[in-house]
Amino acid sequence: MPEWFTRFPQALSLDIKKPIDDAIEYMVQNWGGFFDGVSDTLRALLLWVRTAVNIIPWWALIATVFVLTLKTSGRLSRALLYAGLLLFVGIIGLWEMMYATLTIIVTSVILSLLLGFPLGVLISFSDRASRLVRPVLDTMQTMPSFVYLIPAVMLLGLGNVPAVIATIIYAMPPIVRMTSHGIRQVDREVVEAAQSFGSTRFQLLTKVLIPQAMPTIMAGVNQTIMMAISMVVTCSMIGATGLGSEVLKGINRLESGRGFAAGTAIVIVAIIIDRLTQGFAKGGVEHAE
Repeated sequence: MPEWFTRFPQALSLDIKKPIDDAIEYMVQNWGGFFDGVSDTLRALLLWVRTAVNIIPWWALIATVFVLTLKTSGRLSRALLYAGLLLFVGIIGLWEMMYATLTIIVTSVILSLLLGFPLGVLISFSDRASRLVRPVLDTMQTMPSFVYLIPAVMLLGLGNVPAVIATIIYAMPPIVRMTSHGIRQVDREVVEAAQSFGSTRFQLLTKVLIPQAMPTIMAGVNQTIMMAISMVVTCSMIGATGLGSEVLKGINRLESGRGFAAGTAIVIVAIIIDRLTQGFAKGGVEHAE
């Protein structure tokens, strides 16, 4: 039996690794000023967000979570539970680490929404743009997140800045998809009624389409936030600070307690943010109805 029948023929091999490496090397050598500017801008934004987060006293954050949970769920027991879980993070000595993690998450989510929401609106109006963007979003979501870390480190160095870039790439697709899906699913009769009354395209978007699609958009915001949280530990491998770095130290030093404590804190933060954003999304549904 011929070898090519059972083994993939070597004559058909194509090396794509070297061109990619060469392209990254070219950007490192020739676009250094641009990436330095990007790094400085993101570093300044991270500093601003960290300053804003640090201003919040520990008791004020716990009280805010209590009030928001009570408002969105209407259940005192749940509000007490989430406030107690957040207090537990401080009791086990990880409050400052949690603030560092929140800084990266907040920065990444803000930039993801600023980039993803307009893109979602754009592709909701254009089938051609949607066909072009969809494969890019598929790649961003399915490509292993570790792959993003390599060029991010080469172009931006170690630390929180490349972590933000990698998190944005990983977390942005849900808000783009859900924004586009929500706007496309708005009842055509509602759209035609608004157009018959002389609404401009901007008025149609801001007063009809976005408000009607808001529950779906909020679901996209929720997913973007959760995917950003899921990158916390991964980004610690390139020097990102916070709870993820504690998990990584626990792995490297075989300190199970250290890793478990930080992992528990991440779970608590994720649960609280997830439930609150879901509560706001449900509130949007009730308001729309």
